[in-house]
Amino acid sequence: MSSSWSLEVESKAPAVPLFKAAFTDWHNLGPKLLPDIITGVTVLSGNGAPGSIRQIDFTPAVPFSFVKEKLEFIDHEKLELKITLVEGGHLGKKLESATSHIKVEAKGSGSIVKLEVKHKVIHGADVFEDVEKAKEGFIKTIKAVEEYLVANPGTYA
Repeated sequence: MSSSWSLEVESKAPAVPLFKAAFTDWHNLGPKLLPDIITGVTVLSGNGAPGSIRQIDFTPAVPFSFVKEKLEFIDHEKLELKITLVEGGHLGKKLESATSHIKVEAKGSGSIVKLEVKHKVIHGADVFEDVEKAKEGFIKTIKAVEEYLVANPGTYA
C-alpha cells in the first residue's frame, strides 16, 4: 500500500545555513549534535551530488542500527533535495520503499523546513508508530541544528 505523510518545522535559523548544516554537511554535524541518536555518518560513495550514498548509524535509542540513503536530487539554490532509502531501517521489514523530499524556505529572519515522505508499506505492516517517531526525530534534528546555528552565527553562511 502506497501512502505519504508530510511535516513542516519552523526554525529561527536562516534557510541557507540550515540547509547546509542539516542536509549537505550532516555527515559531519549529525553525530556531534545528536550523539544520543547518531553514532556516525559515512559517505559510502559520491561527493554530495545526485547518486551519492551515505550510511547513518544509530544508537540503541533507534529501533534499527542503520540506514543507507541515496541522494536522488539536490538543488543548492532552491534549497531542496530528495533521498531514497536503499538499505536498513524498516526496508524489507515494514517498507518496500521510502523516498523523502525536503525543501527549506526563508520565513522572515528564519526558515521553514518542509518534509514529504512517500513510502510503500509491506502488506500487513503497521507503520503508524514509526511515522510518529520519524516526525519526532525530524523535528529534533531541525531544532538541534537551529540551536547550533543560533549559538554559532555565521556558521554555514
